[in-house]
Amino acid sequence: MAQSQVSAKKQQELQQQYTTYKTNLQQLAERIGNVESETEEHKLVLETLTPLPQDRKCFRMINGVLVERTVKDVLPALQTNSDGLKKVLEELVKQYKRQQEEMEKWKEIVQPGDRFSLKKGNQFHGSSLATKKDRYAPKNLIAQYKSCYK
Repeated sequence: MAQSQVSAKKQQELQQQYTTYKTNLQQLAERIGNVESETEEHKLVLETLTPLPQDRKCFRMINGVLVERTVKDVLPALQTNSDGLKKVLEELVKQYKRQQEEMEKWKEIVQPGDRFSLKKGNQFHGSSLATKKDRYAPKNLIAQYKSCYK
C-alpha cells in the first residue's frame, strides 16, 4: 500500500514536471509567433516607405496617438525597431531550443516505467516519448525562424 502511494506521488510529480515543460515551450512558441508577426509588419512598412520621397508626410502610431511625421523622420526609427525585433526573435529561438533540449534530457533521465505516466490529454504515451523528437513542438518552428536572423 505504501509503495503504491509513493509511486502515485512520483507519477504525479513527473506529470507536473512534464506539463511545466510543455507549457513553457508553448508560451515561447507563442511569443516567437508574436515577435515574428511584428517583424514582418515592420519589414512591410520599411519596404513601402523606402522608395518614397524623404519629405513626404506619413503617420506613425506612438502609444496609441497618431503622429504626423515625414518619411525621413520615420525610417530610422522603424529600422532600429526592426533590428531590435530581430535580436529579440533570435534570443527567443535560442531559449526555445534550450528549453526543448532540457526537456529531451529530462525525458531520457525518466525511468522507462515512469514514461507511461506522462499524458497528453487523455492519451497515454509510452516509451515512444523519448524516441520521437519534436513530437510536441510546432512543426519546423526553428526552420521557419532561421531566415529571420541571418
